[in-house]
Amino acid sequence: MVEVRAVPERSALRFTVLGTVQGVGFRPYVHRLATGLGLDGWVANTGGHVEGAVAGRSDAVERFGRLLGADAPVLARVRQVLLSAASAHPPAPGSGFAVRPSSPGLNGTAAREIPPDAATCADCLQELFNPGDRRYRYPFINCTNCGPRATVIEDLPYDRARTTMRGFRLCPACTREYRDPADRRFHAEPLACPSCGPQLSWNGQEAEAALGAAVAAIRRGGIVAVKGLGGYQLVCDATDQACVAELRRRKRRPSKPFAVMVQDIAAARQLASVWKTERRLLDSPVRPVVLLHARVPYPVSRAVHPGTPRVGLFLPTTGLHHLLLHDLTRPLVVTSGNIADEPIATDDAEARLRLGGIADGFLVHDRPIRARYDDSVVQAVGRAVITVRRARGLAPAPMPLPQPATVPLVAVGAQLKHTFALAAGPRVHLSPHAGDLTDARTLDAFTQAYRDLKNLTGLEPQAVAHDLHPGYLSTQWAQCQPLPCVPVQHHHAHVAACAAEHGLRTPFTGVAYDGLGLGDDGTLWGGEILVGDLAGCRRAGRFATAPLPGGEAAVRHPSRMALGYLYGAESLGSPRPFQWLADDFTERLDPAEVSTVRTMVRRGINTPRASSAGRLFDAAASLLGLADTVSYEGEAAQALESAAGDEHARPLALRIVLSGGMWVYDTSPTLTDLLERRATGEPTSRLAAAFHLTVAIATAELVGRAVADGAPRTVCLAGGCFVNRRLLTEVRRRLRAQGLRVLVPSAVPLGDGGISYGQAAIAAARLTKG
Repeated sequence: MVEVRAVPERSALRFTVLGTVQGVGFRPYVHRLATGLGLDGWVANTGGHVEGAVAGRSDAVERFGRLLGADAPVLARVRQVLLSAASAHPPAPGSGFAVRPSSPGLNGTAAREIPPDAATCADCLQELFNPGDRRYRYPFINCTNCGPRATVIEDLPYDRARTTMRGFRLCPACTREYRDPADRRFHAEPLACPSCGPQLSWNGQEAEAALGAAVAAIRRGGIVAVKGLGGYQLVCDATDQACVAELRRRKRRPSKPFAVMVQDIAAARQLASVWKTERRLLDSPVRPVVLLHARVPYPVSRAVHPGTPRVGLFLPTTGLHHLLLHDLTRPLVVTSGNIADEPIATDDAEARLRLGGIADGFLVHDRPIRARYDDSVVQAVGRAVITVRRARGLAPAPMPLPQPATVPLVAVGAQLKHTFALAAGPRVHLSPHAGDLTDARTLDAFTQAYRDLKNLTGLEPQAVAHDLHPGYLSTQWAQCQPLPCVPVQHHHAHVAACAAEHGLRTPFTGVAYDGLGLGDDGTLWGGEILVGDLAGCRRAGRFATAPLPGGEAAVRHPSRMALGYLYGAESLGSPRPFQWLADDFTERLDPAEVSTVRTMVRRGINTPRASSAGRLFDAAASLLGLADTVSYEGEAAQALESAAGDEHARPLALRIVLSGGMWVYDTSPTLTDLLERRATGEPTSRLAAAFHLTVAIATAELVGRAVADGAPRTVCLAGGCFVNRRLLTEVRRRLRAQGLRVLVPSAVPLGDGGISYGQAAIAAARLTKG
C-alpha cells in the first residue's frame, strides 16, 4: 500500500515596514527571520521604508508576519507593519531569500525617517582592542548595530552609494562580510577596514602614526582639533588647569562649562556620582553628555566647570574616541570646534581657517561630514530624564504629533538654542541643536541644514510657523518664504511642546518659565501661567514685571536687572526695599552705572518691562553677590542653584494678587525679605535655597488659583528655567501635592530647543481647524 502525504499549504505575503528602518540592520534582520523559517522571497529599501515579499508554508508565513516588527534590531523604530496577500507574482518555490537593490519608491505625504548616529557597540569595541582582529585599532570600525548614520547619509533609500562612504571601494574581505547574511556587517553601509576605509592624518603622518602624534600633543598640554562625526571637536587634558584655561581664552568661552569624555563607567564614577538612571544614559547608544554631581575634591581642573558642582560627562562615541581615551588614560575635555557661538566647523579647509588660532594640531580623516551635529546633553531628575540639548544620537529621529499636520509644514523655532522642525501627518522631524541664531553665519548654517533635511525626509513645506518676535532671524526668514505663515506665541510653544510629547489633545494648564519671549500683548513675558490647548491659550497668571535697563544688556548684566527690580518693580501695592537695604547692594557697584540705571528706569529710557522668571533669578543672584555679569544666558541662575545646593531653608515673603483679571506673583516682598535676611547675616546658601522654595510656592499658588477658577488639572511645565533641578523638583512636588497631574518634557528640550516642536504642534492643530 502506498502512503499518501498531504502537501503543506503554501501562501505568500507582501509587507511594508514604516519607521526608522533604514540604516539600522533591518534588512539583515528580515533576511535572518525569513531564512530561519524556510521562506522564499526578497526585501529592499524603498523610499524611506522597507518592503518585501515572502512565500512558503502557510504556518511559517503567518509566523513571519507576527514576528516582523516584534523583535527588530536595537536601533530600529518600527512605526507600522502593513501586510497583504501577495497574489500577483509570489516568490517561486525554492528561489531562496534575497536582499534586492534599493529603489526610490513613490513620493507620499509620510516623511522618510533618518536614523541617528549610534555609538560603537560592544562587539566592535571588542574587535577594536583585539590584536588578532583585522580591525585592531582601526578608528572607523562599525557594523549594522553602530556607527555613523545621519552624519553621512546624503539621500534615501539608504545605500552606500548615497552616503559619504561612496568614495571608499570595499576590499574583498569587506565585500564578503557585506554580502554574507550570517555576518554582523551584512549590508552595513558605512563598512570599512584599514585596507579600504577612511584614514587618519596629522601633518603628513597617517594611520597609527597620526594618532600617536595627536596623543603626544595632548599629553604635552596641547589642544588638538579632532574631526568627529558631526563636526570638529577641540580636545585637551581635562586635568591640566593651564591647558583648560588656555582653551577658554582661545575659544572665547570664559565660563560656560566644558564636557568631559571618560573611558568607561568606572572612570565616570571616579569623577562624579553616577546613579542607575544616569548610568543607563551614559551607556546608551546615544552617548549623550550627562550632567552629574562632581566628586569633591574635583578630580578634573576647576576651569572645566567653574561656578557649578555639576560636570557634564560622556563616554566615547567612536572608535577614534576610544583609542584616544585608551592611549591617554585620563579624562579629556571634548568640546565643539568653534569660536564662541559660531557654527561647528565641518569642512576641512574651513576648520583650519577658523580653528587655526585655537588648536595646536589637527587630527583629521578623509571621510566627508554631511551634516553638522553637536553632542546631545541630558540630565536625570530622579528617575525622569530631561533633555537639555537634542543633537547627535537623538536627532533627527521623529517625534509624534497628537494632531496630525494636514499639510507638510516647517516650524523655524526661536533665536537661542535654535532648532527647526519639519512636520507631516503624525510625525515631526526635529533638527539637531544649532546654537544661537544671531548672525549671518549661523543663519547660513540653518538654511543649509533646512535644505538637507527637506531632501532627506522628502517633505516640501506648504506652511511655516514662527515666533511672534519680529527681531528674531528665524521670524524674518519665515516671513520671506512664499508660504502661509502661522505666528505662534513663544510660551504657548513651550508648553505645547510638553503637551504634544505626552500626546495631549485636550486642554491643559501650562507653566512657562524662561528668559524672555514676546507676548500676545506686545510686551516681554517669561513667568507665565497659561490655560488652553494646542490650538490656542490665554494667560491666567504671571510674575510681576520689572524694567530691563538697556534692553538685552540687562541679560548680560544681572546687576542691572537687580537695579531694575529695586527701582522700577511693578507697583502692586507692596513697598520697595528700604533705601538702606538697596544701598548695601549698590555700594559694591560702579556709582556712575547705578546713577545711569536709576535715571533710565525713572524716565523710561530703553527699559522694556518683562514678567520674566529667568530675569528674576538673575536679580536674586546679583543681590546675593553671586553674579553681576555673565558670559552666557543662565549663568547667574546656575550660580544661584549651585549656591543653594541641598540646603534646607524657610521661604521668603511672597504675595499673590489679582491684577488685570489674572493672578500675579508680586516679587517685591520676596526681594525685600531676601535683602533683610542677608543684612542679618543669614548664609548665602540658605538664602539661595529659600529663594528657590519661594518661587516654587508662588508657582503652586498661581496654578492652584487658576485651577480653582476652572483651569484643567493637567499641568505642563516647560521653559529653560526648569533645567534648574531644584526648582523643577520643588514645583513638581508641590503641584502633585494638590492632586494635579504634572507633565515635563523628556525627549524634547525643556528650553528654546523645544520651541520649534511646539510651534509645529500648534500649527498642525490650527491648520486642522482651518
